[in-house]
This record gives sequence, structure tokens and C-alpha cells, in this order.
Amino acid sequence: MTPRALVTLLTVPALALASYAAAAFMTINTVAPDAPTKPPQFEVDPAWPKPLPNRWLMGQAVGVAVDGHDHIWVIQRPKTLTDDEKGATLTPPRSLCCAPAPPVLEFDAEGNLLQSWGGPGGGHAWPSNEHGIYVDHQDNVWLAGNGAKDGMILKFTKAGKPLLTIGAPNVIGDDADTHHLHRPANMVVDPQTNELYVADGYGNHRVIVFDGQTGAYKRHWGANGRPPGDRTVKGFGNPVHCIRLSRDGLLYVCDRAHNRMQVFKKDGAFVKEFVVAPDTKGSGSLWDADLSPDAAQTFIHAADGENNVVWNLLRDTGRVLGSFGRNGRGAGQFHWIHNLAVDSKGNVYTTEVDTGKRAQKFVNKGRS
Repeated sequence: MTPRALVTLLTVPALALASYAAAAFMTINTVAPDAPTKPPQFEVDPAWPKPLPNRWLMGQAVGVAVDGHDHIWVIQRPKTLTDDEKGATLTPPRSLCCAPAPPVLEFDAEGNLLQSWGGPGGGHAWPSNEHGIYVDHQDNVWLAGNGAKDGMILKFTKAGKPLLTIGAPNVIGDDADTHHLHRPANMVVDPQTNELYVADGYGNHRVIVFDGQTGAYKRHWGANGRPPGDRTVKGFGNPVHCIRLSRDGLLYVCDRAHNRMQVFKKDGAFVKEFVVAPDTKGSGSLWDADLSPDAAQTFIHAADGENNVVWNLLRDTGRVLGSFGRNGRGAGQFHWIHNLAVDSKGNVYTTEVDTGKRAQKFVNKGRS
């Protein structure tokens, strides 16, 4: 394993000094005064997505993924709608609107809903509390859940046909369990090996790897590539919340509560870590992340649901170059931003939990 590398980055107030507002829709973009290169700038598309049919509403939006066709997949929690939000479905109806949308929603880049599916009662396993979505290189859709007894990963076709369950309903495992998870947060599939890497999670403190076809266990590790619970290193907190794979074979893992991202090789060898907004308390600064689509994947865009911004990082060093967004409920603002994903044009899609309950699109306006 390579030596531990620690990069302590700028705090929120330091970046605020360099903030400016994009003219079109008032998306707040910041650039760090000493940034060695300017990050992309973003403007919110306030008309994305288009209104859902059937008087549907989205609940807490807990995952977003972009597939190989630049379609955007959102997983949301229908059960989190309040009575006034789902009034048309009550007995007797409380109001004219609305009804919970199905958990899985597929949109095109223009915001049109292409299809929807999922939920309990379909004759297959389903998490008690949805959390995380990923679409692999074969257009399979992977889902996780972080309910108290959610210890499994589910694989579906893009049409919602179940293909594989890793783990079992209502069975959770500890950090040594190689068959069950404990409230997993998210996952990614390596297109070269078809291995599934899981951020596990809200109950465990590890990355665990399975065969993406059979579900067979391969390996797992904790912070710094050490076994979970190894007291010679600072272990992962809960949750281990995101995991992304770069084209050059590096895994980026969000240790949310500790405001850090750790980087590994595919075999679990520790490479380095980045610390972002180190003074952040509460739920931490690193909730999710994705990589820019240029050949070198120069930038990491990282969702921060405590400070409610998206950090723009230089991937090589983790240095903060700037941010976009701010706390609030208007277009281009965030209330508990939870996830993000990047399409082939560098546009960023975000989802929000708590009472945010929405998805947004931020258009990449380039670095000019």
C-alpha cells in the first residue's frame, strides 16, 4: 500500500469570498482565489424534469444515476409524502392532488419521463427504505436500501424485471459477514471485470465486492485498506455513503461523517485521502460524488448535504477549486442534497432528501 496522503482543503468561508452569481438563473458559482485551474460553471435548468403524469409527486429523492444513453434514473421514497401531498389517494380523498410516483423513474435529458416501476408487492424483494441507484454497462439497474433491516442489493433489468438479490430480505450482517450487508448506501460496477463494489454503509464500515453476475463474494476492506475495526487507523464512520470508479482504475469512497474521501485501487490498496470542508459538523461534507466526462476525468463534483453545495475538486489532489449552489429551496439551491450524477456532456443531476423531495439539472456552461 502507498503511504497515507492527507490533503486538507478550504473551508466554506474561504470560498465564499470568491463567490459570484451566474446571470441566467442565479445559480451561485464560486471559484477559490488560489485555484490552479478554473472549474466548470453551472446553471440550473428550472424546467427539468417536466411535470410527472397521473398527478404523481416525488418523495425524498435518494439516488440518481446516468446510463450509457444519457438517460437519468432517479430512485425516490413514495412513503415519505405527507398526507397533504398524497391527498388524492386517501379515503376519502383529502384534496384533488396528488399521488405517490413509483420508486424508480427514468427521464431523458430533456426531462421527459420515459418509464417508471418498482416498489413492494411485485413478487420480488424490495428494501423497506430505498437508497441508491446505479445503472451498469449492460443497462442493468442496481438498487440499495438503508432501512433498519435492509441488508441486500437488488439487480433488475431496465424494465424492472428482477435478476439477482445479494443478501436476503430482513437479514443484516456485520463487517465480517460475506453474504449480507447492513444498510448499504450505493454501488458501482466495473465494466472490465463485472465486479460490483458496494459502499456498506449505514450499519457497516467497509467496501465489499461481489461478482456482478452470480453475486459471489470476492473481498472487502475498511478505511485505509485495513480490515474493518483495525484500530491502527481512523476507521470509516457511518455512513460509508458513496463509491465511484474512475477509468484509470481508482475507487473513490465517501466517508461522510469524517468529511473525507478515501481513494483505493481495485484490490483495496489504499492510495490517499481528501478532506473537504474539515470544520463541517452535523452529517458531514461528502455525501456523493461523480467524475467529469473528459478523457482525464479532471474534476470530481461532490454533493455536500450539510453545507448544501456541490464542491468542484481537482481529481488528482482533491483540491477544492470552487462550488455551485447554496442552501435554499429555489431553483439552483439545495435542501439536503443527497446524490449527484454527471452525463456525457458534463451536466450534473442532483437529488434531495428530507423535505427537499426533488431532482434538478445543472447545465455545464464550460470554464469560460
